[in-house]
Amino acid sequence: MAKRTKVAEKEAVSSHRGVKSLSEAKAWMAARGITEIECQVPDLAGVARGKIMPASKFFSSPVMNLPLSVFFQTISGEYPDYEGLVDSVIADSDLVLEPDFSTLAAVPWAQDPTAQVIHDAFHRDGRPVEVAPRQVLKHVLSLYANRGWKPVVAPEIEFYLVEPNTDPDYPLKPPVGRSGRPEIGRQSYSIQAVNEFDALFEDIYAYSEAQGLEIDTLIHEDGAAQMEINLRHGEPLALADQVFLFKRTIREAALVHKIYATFMAKPIANEPGSAMHIHQSVVDVATGQNIFSDQDGDPTPEFFSFIAGHQKYLPAVMCILAPYVNSYRRLTRDSMAPINVQWGYDNRTAGLRVPPSSPEARRVENRVPSSDANPYLVIAASLACGYLGLVEGLRATDPLERDAKDLDFELPRGLLEAVAAFQECEEMADVLGRRFVANYAAVKQAEFETFMRVISPWEREYLLLNV
Repeated sequence: MAKRTKVAEKEAVSSHRGVKSLSEAKAWMAARGITEIECQVPDLAGVARGKIMPASKFFSSPVMNLPLSVFFQTISGEYPDYEGLVDSVIADSDLVLEPDFSTLAAVPWAQDPTAQVIHDAFHRDGRPVEVAPRQVLKHVLSLYANRGWKPVVAPEIEFYLVEPNTDPDYPLKPPVGRSGRPEIGRQSYSIQAVNEFDALFEDIYAYSEAQGLEIDTLIHEDGAAQMEINLRHGEPLALADQVFLFKRTIREAALVHKIYATFMAKPIANEPGSAMHIHQSVVDVATGQNIFSDQDGDPTPEFFSFIAGHQKYLPAVMCILAPYVNSYRRLTRDSMAPINVQWGYDNRTAGLRVPPSSPEARRVENRVPSSDANPYLVIAASLACGYLGLVEGLRATDPLERDAKDLDFELPRGLLEAVAAFQECEEMADVLGRRFVANYAAVKQAEFETFMRVISPWEREYLLLNV
């Protein structure tokens, strides 16, 4: 037993990412001279909350405590009214956060040797915290597991590089690249436009490799200095962890080069918005086969039911897929962002696209989510739509063989409309959890109230002297 333990610890030390136990974590960190560790938990916005502590303190007590309110904080740092959500007496009571050592990785941009590890949240009686985004995704995956299914996902994340902007009253502008000039036109798929920021992307790749994050491809997207990184397909929780870490990695690498990286859905008025597309398939655990294809390689009824679930329930989870007021600026007619729940084979104008593939790789791409969304909640919500389609045996519409951009809107047009649809969907509440639905809706409503306190330039431009 001791010999096997030493072998396991040796293998753990050689890994860039993840170990199985506390003892392996000690060996892993000792081999790298780690002196500090960031203990993280993703909040509702996908922001890393937690504590930084000396490695010695962490190993003396690897369990961390944070108040329950960490999962009630809005993006502006405020809180909704707790009444009806939690007992006001325990609203700020401590939670128990336990490290998931499979997420252990270096923090390559830190000045001192530093590690990071993502934690799961539990109540003091051992129950998982129902409103924690990582737990919401785990719960949805358990529903699939109970049916003998295993989802597989592959996220694609778009983002913009912009000049540093310290005054929010000024619009964002593309940064200056190695040529000494900013992009002024659209450079879709341009290698040269990516090369403008070679030094930055070399750092992104280096930081990613140091953390064991696997980039599949990097491309220049439609907008000026808009990029997209695709991740390799895999297990949903692991991929959500990677997106969570990737966002921070890209922002940190950009700051080194005096550039901002932003995942705002619509950061620049006359440029395309940024999406987080999710490719999804489902495997039969017993056979290892993709349930979307039969033995002859043809699509199965389950494939069409999975699509139909998205068609029926995407409007109900829109406040997760497009979580901020700004998110809905991306979803406009005559853009490549979808405005409806139509689907088609290799049709990028539809909300649901079926990419060309072999039968084994048959999958559904959800093109609705924006890049500002929480990856745990986006993947959970999208898989929840597919799950309901499967268990309800829903039937999809016929595939769309035309441009979908000029069709009617079938998705909510704004945040409050989306929150109302979320609260009214009983089926989705059963899948995602009623406590989570109530909590998330309250946070989104509070964020909208904060937004309404701001007077926009449009109002000053057109209302100041005209009404």
